[in-house]
Amino acid sequence: MILSTRRVFGSTPPTARRRLLRATQRAHVSHPGDQVAAFHRRKIVTAAPFIVPMLLAGGRSMASTVSSYPEKAEDVLVNPKFPEAWPYGPEAFQRYDESPDSQFYGEPRFVTHIDDMAIKALTEFYETSFPKSGTPGTALLDMCSSWISHYPKGYKADRISGAGMNEEELKRNSALTDYVVQDLNENPLLPYEDNTFDVVTNAVSIDYMNKPLEVMKEVHRVLKPGGLAIMSFSNRCFPTKAVAVWTSTGDLDHIWIVGSYFHYAGGFEPPMAKEITKKGLLGRTGDPMYVVCSRKQNVDL
Repeated sequence: MILSTRRVFGSTPPTARRRLLRATQRAHVSHPGDQVAAFHRRKIVTAAPFIVPMLLAGGRSMASTVSSYPEKAEDVLVNPKFPEAWPYGPEAFQRYDESPDSQFYGEPRFVTHIDDMAIKALTEFYETSFPKSGTPGTALLDMCSSWISHYPKGYKADRISGAGMNEEELKRNSALTDYVVQDLNENPLLPYEDNTFDVVTNAVSIDYMNKPLEVMKEVHRVLKPGGLAIMSFSNRCFPTKAVAVWTSTGDLDHIWIVGSYFHYAGGFEPPMAKEITKKGLLGRTGDPMYVVCSRKQNVDL
């Protein structure tokens, strides 16, 4: 196991901090802007399948309780045992490449960041989760949007807004009715009025956010009461831009981490998780695909 048995979030020992950063360094590529070289599967670097709760508990061994840890995505958030206070320190959101994201995303990338089977799985999940196409007054926000949103083909809403990093990509996105270019890692405040959207989506981008709590509070603010937030992710990323807590943990941990963002933002119903990975011929699977979603409570608590 590459992580110290001491607590690595909050007040992090220097050794653990270095190990977290090395997790991203191992995935470093020589030219981060190269679309082919930089975008590949992230390697799992932890030996344990579900490590975050152990670390938050002070690094106690899982040997005697491993059977109680979830084995399926759907079980991770059933009894997540989130700590009372926000458990992450600044080092959890450090990245190997801390250069401005505006530079990294300055050139348009007209590529898909998950394979066709994963795209199909996400589109089908959206189709069963969105308000019925053409419903009057419906508004959606695709956060961290690009040239494609993976929404159901022909889906209609009064408003589909996109917030992303590259204007050329956003211009190409035919699903959007409007867009804004914004770096949420620099400015996490969304430029929308309170209670605007029925649905907020974020596809394979939550792993890059270095201010996730602030962003999730904004998601809560712009959602209508009862509105749905859908965070989806795989195990693919630009590894030099993903945050340390992500690159040093595995898929089930990622579910717990995203669920914790909803939890600590406040005002959301308990989040739910689902693996939507597609299986094709001969049992071949596409890129692993997960969603964590929650609704804004009808009455703010």
